[in-house]
Amino acid sequence: YQVVQEYERAVIFRLGRLRKGGARGPGIFFILPCIDTYCKVDLRTVSFDVPPQEVLSKDSVTVCVDAVIYYRVREPLAAVVNVNNYSHSTRLLAATTLRNVLGTRNLAEILSEREAISHTMQTALDEATDPWGVKVERVEMKDVRLPLQLQRAMAAEAEAAREARAKVIAAEGEMKASRALKEASDVIAESPAALQLRYLQTLNTISAEKNSTIIFPLPLDIVTPFLKSITNNK
Repeated sequence: YQVVQEYERAVIFRLGRLRKGGARGPGIFFILPCIDTYCKVDLRTVSFDVPPQEVLSKDSVTVCVDAVIYYRVREPLAAVVNVNNYSHSTRLLAATTLRNVLGTRNLAEILSEREAISHTMQTALDEATDPWGVKVERVEMKDVRLPLQLQRAMAAEAEAAREARAKVIAAEGEMKASRALKEASDVIAESPAALQLRYLQTLNTISAEKNSTIIFPLPLDIVTPFLKSITNNK
């Protein structure tokens, strides 16, 4: 007799033929020495890393992508009878599917649509491994590595875009400030006393800072008659 654990099943062959009744387990089962052979199949979820793949995207950019796959055996009989090594075959198929799926996407889609790409890979792998009795439960993209030159180009592009936005914001601020100054000048022009009050406020601000030099602006209306008299005498 033999014993298999709760998470295992035993596929028994008698003289090369698959015994009826399906896989045995969990618990104890009996075999005939020299006549029966059996193979244990683990039903627990298995995870493995897909080696980094050099992929050429749809827009001709080379990226290096790796992923992790989670799968389990759903049908022990199919996993033993229909494929030589279901674990090795699933790993090879995962690497091939990763390259095929990423080859149909642009670089921007690879960077921003990881969940959609993972779902597409899971669907494709699940359909391909169904005859092997394998269920692909989850696919996750771990990392996307870009060439160093492309990283520098993307950084320069982002920096240029930020500088352009900063210049636009500064220009909008100057435009708003000029409009405010125009409105203030219109208000001061309507009342001459407003200019004098503004002048006194400016003097108060200058004196509060303990400056040794104070500039007194002289209106041109006062100087103009003197200039005319000097010109006439000449």
